[in-house]
Amino acid sequence: MFILTLIISVLLAVALTFSAVGKLTRNDSVIPMLEQVGVPPDKIPWLAYLEILGAVGLLVGLAVWPIGVAAAVGVVLYFVGAVAAHLRVKDKEFAPAAGLAVFAVAALVLRVLSA
Repeated sequence: MFILTLIISVLLAVALTFSAVGKLTRNDSVIPMLEQVGVPPDKIPWLAYLEILGAVGLLVGLAVWPIGVAAAVGVVLYFVGAVAAHLRVKDKEFAPAAGLAVFAVAALVLRVLSA
């Protein structure tokens, strides 16, 4: 079970890192979508910092399970918020956020079960 936890956690951490880099570098494919769902430009770096903290927490949490559980809970909440932001403005492009939310739930469940 721990091997699956490791794989899911690392993949999710990589996805979070790439997403954070896109926000911090103001990637042309990322910023318009964030503005479309109503994220103020001055808040975008803070979303990236949350993603980086989530990625680090997931990786550290592989060795210290309470940190992994806390990080996974945070990442689940982050992506539930992302999906809600898309739905609030009736944006139908919420599949990436929803998919990552499912990955985050899987990471949480697996981390709890492999503790």
